[in-house]
Amino acid sequence: MRQIIALGGGGFSMEPDNPLLDRYILDQSQKTSPKICFVPTASGDSDTYIANFYRFFDEQDCEPSHLSLFKPPAQDLEAFVLEKDIIYVGGGNTKNLLVLWREWGLDAILRKAWEQGIVLAGISAGSLCWFEDGVTDSYGEQLEPIQSLGFLKGSNCPHYDGEIDRRPVYQRLIAAGTIKGGIAADDGAALHYVGQGLHRIVSSRPNAHAYRVFLDGQLHEEALTAEFLGPN
Repeated sequence: MRQIIALGGGGFSMEPDNPLLDRYILDQSQKTSPKICFVPTASGDSDTYIANFYRFFDEQDCEPSHLSLFKPPAQDLEAFVLEKDIIYVGGGNTKNLLVLWREWGLDAILRKAWEQGIVLAGISAGSLCWFEDGVTDSYGEQLEPIQSLGFLKGSNCPHYDGEIDRRPVYQRLIAAGTIKGGIAADDGAALHYVGQGLHRIVSSRPNAHAYRVFLDGQLHEEALTAEFLGPN
């Protein structure tokens, strides 16, 4: 089963005291103690980011590791990746992530992992990277369109409610035909895809939602209800 869990925001890096989304990701492997590998490429392998990953996942029932392209953990990256149960991609600069992954062949390795049933997950850049295109701040202060890996059809916009310019820029780019219509996610919301289908929307915050944004003669924004993972 091919699964991708794309976080608009949240998880250990944004909500260190709220484990709901990260535990949800762990549950999707259906392993007693899944092997979860963090890929911090987009942050330039930030030591703080890596430390925060281990701080959280060392306390969970799992086997955490990380994959650095600056200090590779193994000569055979494909073998290293394909023995994991979950790949968790961090946020940062999406453009740099894509360039480095393609140079190292990690994009093709991750597609193989996905096709073999390894769960792919990620936040921000680690969400946007799986779609055909979307909105990024990789180029500086202004939000710009970017073409991504295309594992999932359509576009993506993380931080839809968390950054003031995300919503208007995303809508403008879709209305202009610059990027495809797609799905935006608030901070605290996660899009769970099975194959190409949006299987479920979950959230770590009661008021976090996702939105389908598309052009059909005129621009439409359709609110999609997320299932809050916390207590009612």
